Parts: sequence; structure tokens; C-alpha cells
Amino acid sequence: MNDEPARLGGDLEVLTALTEWAERGDEGALVTVLRTWGSSPRPPGSLLAIRRRDGLMVGSVSGGCVEADLVQRFLDGHLAECPTTLDYGVDPAGAARFGLPCGGQLELLIEEPNAAALLPVIDAIRQGRLVERRVCLRTGEASLHRGDNEADFRFAEATVYKRFGPGWHLLLVGAGQIADYLARIALTLGFRVTVCDPRTEFTSNIEGTHRTLAMPDDAIRALRKHHRTAIVTLAHDPRIDDMALMEALKGKFFYVGALGSRRTSATRRERLSTLDIRETELQRLRAPVGIDIGSRTPAEIAVSIAADITAARHGIDARRCT
Repeated sequence: MNDEPARLGGDLEVLTALTEWAERGDEGALVTVLRTWGSSPRPPGSLLAIRRRDGLMVGSVSGGCVEADLVQRFLDGHLAECPTTLDYGVDPAGAARFGLPCGGQLELLIEEPNAAALLPVIDAIRQGRLVERRVCLRTGEASLHRGDNEADFRFAEATVYKRFGPGWHLLLVGAGQIADYLARIALTLGFRVTVCDPRTEFTSNIEGTHRTLAMPDDAIRALRKHHRTAIVTLAHDPRIDDMALMEALKGKFFYVGALGSRRTSATRRERLSTLDIRETELQRLRAPVGIDIGSRTPAEIAVSIAADITAARHGIDARRCT
């Protein structure tokens, strides 16, 4: 078994690993979480790549014990025929053996895809286009389609549907301490992060983020087709924040929030209502931004905002849950 540690990574990293291995003459397997029951560390649609030669892994489908068993099965030659499905934790003894919490159960799809056929998917992710990969479990055939469906992942009638494409993006309007903390958290959550602030005296040097001095309305207008974008205004300057919000609230971004007290937020809503912003658009504004966790420090405020954005990404209104 390979001594290199498994590398965590998103869809792009997993697919890229498979194509790079193939270029070097190595076979690789792609493992997808089809369904879960009970408590499971990774949701349906999660991916794992395993190099057949030595068991090197990229990605994850569980907390670790399932991966170790999968690698051993490959090295022992027990998974020679692909595609196939595999269950873990069907009974309590199995759940305990593989460390699945709360008696959880996983159903996995294991395939050895044609690496060349994954290149269009990788290109779509990098170019910001949506593409859906479908796998028919009856025939083993994989095909690519336009990613028009709303769901990122479905498994129905012996067909697996997984959508690839633009990752989640967070645009922070206004550099500063809260933006720095929030950017760090968002990066760990898999977001691409852009900090927009035309004020040159405000700096942001968080590794892995993109900084732009563009006017916020221009920056947001350029993102109109990127619905997986969250926008949060943090500038503490109505001239900048309002400019951003006027553009953001007219778009289809999945999250729009503004920093400020309840009083400041009420004043902002009144101001925006006089600036050609309809009431239905104002209702989308999360202000004060974040969920109420009693946050006081910049780091705590960033945590509250990140939690609310994460909930919105999963279609949950965290404010109704608190």
C-alpha cells in the first residue's frame, strides 16, 4: 500500500488526479457516494480517486475506515469488475467495524472511467460551465449533458446524475479584519474568494484570495451569470455598500448580505427602497448579516456569516432554526 497520505480535494482535484495517473500509464478508480442512511461523514455525490497500482487516494467518501477497506480490496484484486456498487454498514456489526457513526450506511459506485472522457468535465469546471455526467448502472455507459438540472446530484432508476461546473464563489465588498477572517473560513469551505474594495488604503493579503480594486457594481455585474456566488458587503461606507447591493439584489445570487446593526440595516433598507429596489428584492437581503450566535469579535462575526452562507448553500434558512 502507498505510504503517501491521502489528499483531500474537491471534484476538480479528484478528476485531475485520474487523468494525470492515466497519462503516466496508471489505472485509477472513481468512487462516488450514491446514498447514505443514518449519520454519514460525506454526502451523496462525494468523490474519491484510488490509484490501482499502490492505493494512493485523492478525495474522500467517509471518515477514513471505508477508504482503507476499499484500497485493500483493490490491492487484493476483489474489485476487478467495474462499474459495480458496494454497501458498507448494512448491519450494526458492519457499521461498527468501519467506524460509521450512529449505525450509518453507505452505498458506493465504483468505476474505472476513461480518463480522456473526463477531460471535458475538467474543462467545464475550469471555464465556469455546468456539465452533467450520467452513469447508467445497467450498461456502465457514461455520458455528458448540459448541466441544466437544479440538483447537483441524483440517483434514480439505475442512473447516476452528477453535475460539475462552477464552484462556489464568495465576493466580499470591503477589505478589513472581518473580510480577512471570513475569507480564511470560506477557503476551507471550498469557496473561491474575491475581495473587492476600490479604496487603496484598505489592504487584504490572504493567500488564495483574489483582490480587485474595481468598483463593486462593476465587479458584481460581471458575475451576473454566476448564481453560485454569495455577496457580503463589509465596507462600512454606504457609498460602496449601497452601490454593491443595488446591483446584487437585482441578480440571482444565492446569498446577499450586509454588515451592520439592526438600526443601520433598517436605515439601509429605507435608503435602498428609494433607489429603484423593489420590495421583493429587498426581502432577499440578509441584514444584519449572519446568524445570531452572540458574536462580538471580528472572528466571531465571520463565523456567524460563514454559518449562514453554508446553510443557504444547502437550501436551509438558518435564521428560522435559531
